[in-house]
Amino acid sequence: MKIIISLLLILLLSATPTAFARTPGEVEIGSVLRDSTMQGLSGGAKKLSDYRGKPLIINIWASWCGPCRMEMGSLDRLHRRYGGKQFQMIGISTDDYPDRALAFLQQAKTGFSHFIDSKLVLENMLGADRLPLTVLVDGEGRVLAKYYGAKEWDSPQAQAIISKAFGLRL
Repeated sequence: MKIIISLLLILLLSATPTAFARTPGEVEIGSVLRDSTMQGLSGGAKKLSDYRGKPLIINIWASWCGPCRMEMGSLDRLHRRYGGKQFQMIGISTDDYPDRALAFLQQAKTGFSHFIDSKLVLENMLGADRLPLTVLVDGEGRVLAKYYGAKEWDSPQAQAIISKAFGLRL
């Protein structure tokens, strides 16, 4: 009986993956984001490099994603309070249909720029294998941190995380 249990345990452990799957071309924490042209949803197209020079918060979302919809209000409140002065903020939709993303943005009435990534370039580069994903990037384009799942981004705890990552006083 002990031999059978041992063999089953060995088989189980050998079938378990040793690392999590990553997205193709993902830029890891500590590395600099590659430049990419982003198709505008709430304005014209821009390059990712246009946001260099000041810390950047990137939120990757989709209109069909419940947790994404839940956290959007807190991101907007954070942006209205500090965005532009202390850091920049952009949203990137992974929606396949721009009209659905636009409908959500009209409802959410956010004050920061949004882009759409229907070709998965940014989604893969940022590592958005699950949503929402919020990425903190320094002024030189280096990825400082990645946060998966919905958060209250205007809470004191989240502001402390942002302050520490960017070396700011919020």
